[in-house]
Amino acid sequence: MGADVHGDSTANEPEAAGKSDVDREFLALERELAVFLRRARANSGEMAREVHPELEPAAYGLLVRLEETGQQRATDLAVYFGVGKATMSRQLHALEGLGLVTREPDPADGRASLVRLTAEGLERFRRVRDARRERYVRKLADWNRAEVAELARLLHQLNARAAR
Repeated sequence: MGADVHGDSTANEPEAAGKSDVDREFLALERELAVFLRRARANSGEMAREVHPELEPAAYGLLVRLEETGQQRATDLAVYFGVGKATMSRQLHALEGLGLVTREPDPADGRASLVRLTAEGLERFRRVRDARRERYVRKLADWNRAEVAELARLLHQLNARAAR
């Protein structure tokens, strides 16, 4: 039998009838993404609690996006994350209640509002983000910068296609 994507022998694994090499590659991708996503969800929960003990894990990504964009409409955030308006409204309301975000009238459209991080929200988020980045640096210390950049590029490409 052949080697899997990690170079390990698959001689002890029964080969699925009719499965092509591409199928094995996509099955390996699915397996690795499942592990990665499970760990990422657990890490998001930890990071959310570090920002604020009452912060929902799913809301951590909102802080990431708002730090990146500066401010955004709630509807644009909902589209970006692929969630409904009601879900986004609930998450933003919770973040407002914790003092991490605020809403301001949109100067381009008085009926809409822009969401942005508060000074406290920005400070808390950056402290946690910087600590997380240091963990990545330690975990990937034996990778060269080109490998890290390639992983980031491929993940970005995957995320961009997932949004379609």
